[in-house]
Formats: sequence, structure tokens, C-alpha cells
Amino acid sequence: MSEHEPDVHGHCDARFAAVRLAFEENFRDRDELGAAVAVTVDGETVVDLWGGWADAARTRAWERDTVVNVWSTTKGPTALCAHILADRGLLDLDAPVAAYWPEFAAAGKEKVLVRHLLSHRAGLSGLREPHSLEQLYDWELTTARLAATEPWWEPGTVSGYHALTYGHLVGEVVRRVSGLRPGAFLEREVTGPLGIDFTIGLPQRESGRAAELVHPRAVNSSEQAAIFSQLTPAAIAALANPLAGAAEANTPAWRAAEIPAANGHGTARAVAALYGVFAGRGSHGGRRILSAEAAERVREGQGSCRDLVLGAGFEHETEVGLGLWLSGPNGSYGPDPRAFGHDGFGGSCGLADPDAGVSMGYTMNRMGPHIADDPRKMALVDALYRAL
Repeated sequence: MSEHEPDVHGHCDARFAAVRLAFEENFRDRDELGAAVAVTVDGETVVDLWGGWADAARTRAWERDTVVNVWSTTKGPTALCAHILADRGLLDLDAPVAAYWPEFAAAGKEKVLVRHLLSHRAGLSGLREPHSLEQLYDWELTTARLAATEPWWEPGTVSGYHALTYGHLVGEVVRRVSGLRPGAFLEREVTGPLGIDFTIGLPQRESGRAAELVHPRAVNSSEQAAIFSQLTPAAIAALANPLAGAAEANTPAWRAAEIPAANGHGTARAVAALYGVFAGRGSHGGRRILSAEAAERVREGQGSCRDLVLGAGFEHETEVGLGLWLSGPNGSYGPDPRAFGHDGFGGSCGLADPDAGVSMGYTMNRMGPHIADDPRKMALVDALYRAL
């Protein structure tokens, strides 16, 4: 297996040969290190490919069961937990968060609705006080601080990406209603019954099959200063309080924590299956997880805007639904603006297109500089839709 022409393993239906070609081109032309891609159509797996290296030193091949931290691609499964509870009548997305989490009413947040948490409109993109990674790993401390803090903007008026806080906000509501944090709830309700290889956090016993994340090109201090000078306080709080990257995500402490916005670990096959629940209008693998109505509600747009945290990174306004982003004019999840999904920092992606019956999962370990729409992911999305 050479550096630029790694062996690609797995299965790809002939109809989707363009996806395999794009996957191979990612290694040859787009500096891929190790990666996997999986596609389902009408619940059937039509692409399941992997290749490259699981570590920076190129000593471990990426295997069929290699898992990797997928960053914010985790937010889709976390949103799924809330939608399952809503579908059962246990959670009202139009109710105040404080109806389930009374402490949350502090600092003018008594009218923040559950839907505002799901759609990044709660005004809590990050904490106002310094918050270290070690403190982020402390669930009780992080949720208590979020409950006590004041929003950065008027909740419900505009979206501002809740990069790390999203998982604790939605997750604490899930815990208050179900008694379980999202990781345990997801395992009980979805990944366990469906046999999906995905966890929030990573059990220590599984660490031997985890790929090593590799940093994107280093940003020098002057470039970093230029970037931060353009950010609002709400954006800095979202993206840098605390600051986390590949080095941090490779540590046992990160993997042992529960960060439902950012530390899901799984295979591309698992990501495709989880987003396949949405693509299958609530069903996957012969099992109904959500009613069709509840699955459709996930992509209920909450209004397009220039996101207060990510807006400068997109050519067009973006629109988030109740937990996932609509493809929109950017075509982030294919040509249908009503398709939806979520990207992870550095490149990974989960995609759901119920109208085409398609889901996709893409995982990788060499992180690019993009928070969304990495060129490797977009090449795979484009190839997929050419094949349909």
C-alpha cells in the first residue's frame, strides 16, 4: 500500500462506481490519510469502502471496524434521542426548557424553548466564563454553568452554532426526561437494537481500534490573530472556550468523557445507519425508531440566516432544522435543498435524503481546516448524486 495509492477495501455496487472513484481520488489528490465511506439506498448498503492508514506514522492500516471521533457528526444521533422522546409524548419541543430543567430558567432563559436548543437558537453558543477541557468533561459542572449563564443574543431570533454546548444542552433535557444521558439512551434505544457500531465517547476496551486524528496544517500566531479578530464574542465562546483539536481528541480523557456535541466514535457504516433512520422516514434495518411524522419534523426549517458563529464560512445563508442542517443553496447534502445532515470538524459527515431514500456516512482521520463542506466530503456527495 503506497502513500498515494492505498488499497481500498470493501464493497461498492457497480452503479455507484463514481463514489469509489471519488474515494480513491481523495487519497491521490486531496491528501486523505485514512478514511471510510458508506451509502445506503432504501435501507440497503450499496457502498461500504475503507482504506489508508489509521495513524500518522502509517503503521496501522484502516480496517473494516476502525472507529474514529467524528466531532459534530455526533449531533445527529444526539438530536435523534430528543426526537424519540418527543415522538413518545414525553418531551414537547415547543415547551420551555425549564419545564424539564427548572434551574435553566435563570438569567432570563425562562422562555427558551426545547426547539431553540435543537436549532442552535438558544443564545448559548458558549459559556461566558473560562471553561477548560477538564471542566467540559465534568457533566454536572458544565450543565450547571449552562443553566446559570446569560444568553449571548435573544433566544429564538437567529442561529449561532453551539459547537460544544449543544450536546450538554440537548443531552441534559434527555437526561431529565429519560433518566439517561444521550450515550446510554442511544445505546438502549437505537445502536444496541440495530447493532450499530457507534458510541458517544469511547469505552477504553475499544481504544485499540480507534484511528488517530491528525491535525490540519498548523495556523501560525499571526493567522490565528487575524481569524479571531473577525469573530464576535459569541463565536469565540463557541469555538475556543475550550479549544479542542486532534491532539485533545486523541487522549484517553476526551474518549472517556461524554460530549454529545463532539465525541461520538464510529465507523462510516454506523454513521450511514444512524442517518439512515432519518432517510428511512423513521425506520432502518426493519425496525421503526421514529414515526414518519417525527422523522419529517427533524428537517423542519427554523429560518435561514447568516449564522452568528459560522456565517462567514458560507457563500449563502444557512438553515438549521430541529437538530440537523438543511442542504440549502450550498448543496451541502446534495442538490435537494430539503436533504439534510451534519458535518464534523475536519471533514466527517452524515447525510440523510428521505426523498431519494439515501443516507451516507463519511469518516476520516486527517482533519482539514473546514468546519463544514470539506472538499473530500463534497466530492463524495457529488459522486453519489451523479450515480442516483
